[in-house]
Amino acid sequence: MPEWIKNGLDKDRTGELTPIFRDNDRNQTVLAACAYEFERKQSVSVEDEEISWQERVLVVCSPAHAEQQAKGLEQRLKTAQEKIAVLTPPVGRGKRQITDEGTLKTRIEQIIKAQRVEGLLHVEYERQCETRTRYVGKGRGSANREQRTEEKVRYQVNAIRRDEQAIEVSKQGFGWKAFVTNAPKAVLSLEDAILCYRNEYRIERIFNRLKSRLNIAPLFVKRDEQIEGMTYLLMLGVRVLTLLEFVVRRSLQADNAKLPGLHPENQKKETDKPTAERILKTFSGMTLTIIQDSSGQELLRHLPALSVVQQAILDRLGLEQVYAQLLNSR
Repeated sequence: MPEWIKNGLDKDRTGELTPIFRDNDRNQTVLAACAYEFERKQSVSVEDEEISWQERVLVVCSPAHAEQQAKGLEQRLKTAQEKIAVLTPPVGRGKRQITDEGTLKTRIEQIIKAQRVEGLLHVEYERQCETRTRYVGKGRGSANREQRTEEKVRYQVNAIRRDEQAIEVSKQGFGWKAFVTNAPKAVLSLEDAILCYRNEYRIERIFNRLKSRLNIAPLFVKRDEQIEGMTYLLMLGVRVLTLLEFVVRRSLQADNAKLPGLHPENQKKETDKPTAERILKTFSGMTLTIIQDSSGQELLRHLPALSVVQQAILDRLGLEQVYAQLLNSR
């Protein structure tokens, strides 16, 4: 990877990187990444059979990601400097001093390692020694009385210097990633591959919903067909949630509209990207009341009136007629 990044930096200086643009949430065209690619042959032995294929390596630099990493580095440098500075406070009542050089070095190294800024900071410190002469024993001193010399040692951090050259070299490697695909260019261009990967979080979010919301694990079943059937059922559930969310969001974006009232903690907050969970929670208090006589014949059906938000959601899902039919179903 360091060699790929070095090649990318060289190509950036010569203008050989391919810029990739995309439209952000504000419908503004922005630079998403700069990239280059190369091909390599891969092979693996499976049961004494050699299998080989040609794959493309996409080396990509994201300016936004690089900027985020640079900010994180600056924050870690600042934190490290602050923590190192307080290791050796001024002499005073209640101020614990470091009297051993090895202890000071160990604590400095621990801070630098914890903040992941190795080689980026240089710490200068000095040994300070205060000498005092005292008489041996009690009582007043005299010209012939024995004396002893006491030394009080402490270490003081004098300077914490940033290695700007090393920091700049470190920042040059920020924002770089490598993707691999065996899809030919005719099927998946460099630009399409990168933009497709940018949407990977959406797929990951679906599986997160399957594991956290629908609790696919653990499955309290024993037979394989039970495991398979339960998995199919939960997969169907996550598809319904995903479709529900997609349809509402698509409708809102088409009308350039937003839905209020989906955030109980802030009723004034509006969103054009509601989650399926918040949409369903809006209907959690709905109750269908059915009154029957002793023979089981229905006498009355009652549904509470829809709120403005509930009505808007059903309209965007195209389910307003389904809700109305609940009053007439028999």
